[in-house]
Amino acid sequence: MSTLSDLLAEYTDFPGEAVDHLQRVVGEWQLLADLSFADVLLWVPAADDAHGHDRILCVAQVRPTTASTAYPQDVVGTAATDVEHPQVRRAFLEGAVVRPPDHVAHAAVPPHGEALPVRWNGRVIAALSRDSNLSSRRTQSPLEVAYLDAAEDLCQMVSDGTFPIDDASSQVGSTPRAGDGFIRLDPSGRVVYASPNALSAYHRMGLSTDLVDRDLAAVTGVLVTDPFESREVATYIRETLHDKPGRPMEIEARGATMLLRALVLKPAGTIDGAIVVVRDVTEVKRRDRALLSKDATIREIHHRVKNNLQTVAALLRLQARRTENDEARQALAESVRRVTSIALVHDTLSMSVDEEVDLDEVVDRLVPILSDVASVATPITVRRKGSFGVLASERATPLVMVLTELVQNAIEHAFEPGEAGTVTMSASRSARWLDVVVHDDGRGLPPDFRLDRSDRLGLQIVRTLVGAELGGSLGVHASPDGGTDAVLRVPLGRAGASRRERQDGERD
Repeated sequence: MSTLSDLLAEYTDFPGEAVDHLQRVVGEWQLLADLSFADVLLWVPAADDAHGHDRILCVAQVRPTTASTAYPQDVVGTAATDVEHPQVRRAFLEGAVVRPPDHVAHAAVPPHGEALPVRWNGRVIAALSRDSNLSSRRTQSPLEVAYLDAAEDLCQMVSDGTFPIDDASSQVGSTPRAGDGFIRLDPSGRVVYASPNALSAYHRMGLSTDLVDRDLAAVTGVLVTDPFESREVATYIRETLHDKPGRPMEIEARGATMLLRALVLKPAGTIDGAIVVVRDVTEVKRRDRALLSKDATIREIHHRVKNNLQTVAALLRLQARRTENDEARQALAESVRRVTSIALVHDTLSMSVDEEVDLDEVVDRLVPILSDVASVATPITVRRKGSFGVLASERATPLVMVLTELVQNAIEHAFEPGEAGTVTMSASRSARWLDVVVHDDGRGLPPDFRLDRSDRLGLQIVRTLVGAELGGSLGVHASPDGGTDAVLRVPLGRAGASRRERQDGERD
């Protein structure tokens, strides 16, 4: 099953920031589907299409947990047609929410045949469609009416480009769903509606009365056991109503642990209150504690690998100092640099809860090391431009080694002894590719230079890693502005994974 990143890499040429926004939309849309009682589909225009650049493809689908699905079959990978999804094309063309001709505003009926544009930086980059199962329509209860009203506001915010928010602090591994417990607040923070599950959750925390028409921040603050946490959760709810998003909170009261999340409702730029979803995670927290020791063990392994690599580097450095042969000393120094770059990746993993590496952090720590290893008589400045983003650890290690070798090669061969210069690593990332250019402003390439015939060990290592581990391409040529450019392209998403799988099969 292809992921959203894989499909965006295959069918679009979106910049990395647009991909991140669509990832945030998909990260939030289970709530939207549940509140809408409808399937929600994400549609994007296909780039480089042989049919005239007019295909609109479904790249993600979510079904509601609160109602029967309208699409038992998988829609991902299909194209929007004028017969089945005419509203999707109109949403792209008109840049507005498109509803069926028989739509009646505020009828408290689940949506069907609706589409809304998804905006990023003021530009429509995708569309969401909402379709409910027509056979399950019936008179709506107060809970369903409250759900649908909130869903309408969230849809308008998606169309406005104000939801989901571009705030990493709002992302959590486990977020409450509407069915866990749903509360609707008016702009003053008083409860307009509380679902039975939400009321039950508050009863487990010690509330003995109803929630409706109560100030939720004040009520929650009184129930929470810890005084500091009490003030914090009350502030969180009140600031959400003033459009100051914060991180979802875990609160404890009378032995119960609740995960609480608040979202401001701001359709068309006007604050219309907020929704609060609350989940009883008492039992989940008990199981999580058992997993913490396993996570700590994995991080400790990475930490020990890092320490062992640093020990190896120290031993090589000591041997280099005792070696009188200049060629052997240089070879040992290069080995120290390579081992140190691998140790940096494991150091990052030892501080992470997953197996992904923030390459910007690693590269920024690598830059001073490369500058120190360079000859003291050669004042070379190394710097980074752009963002490398996050990669899985199995790809981050070879990429960091490639960058190390390319920068070191430029430091050693691009400048005359004592000549000042600059080596710049420039990165740009899209849905399909990570493009890196290592540029130096030195003397340029020798007239007879060919990358495939170079006998330098560093370049041979680079060619092997780029081809075998990264599935990418590398070119070294003269820069239009003088100096030399080493141009690296690494595939992301499904294309890169497929190539690695083929190479693994060939090695087997």
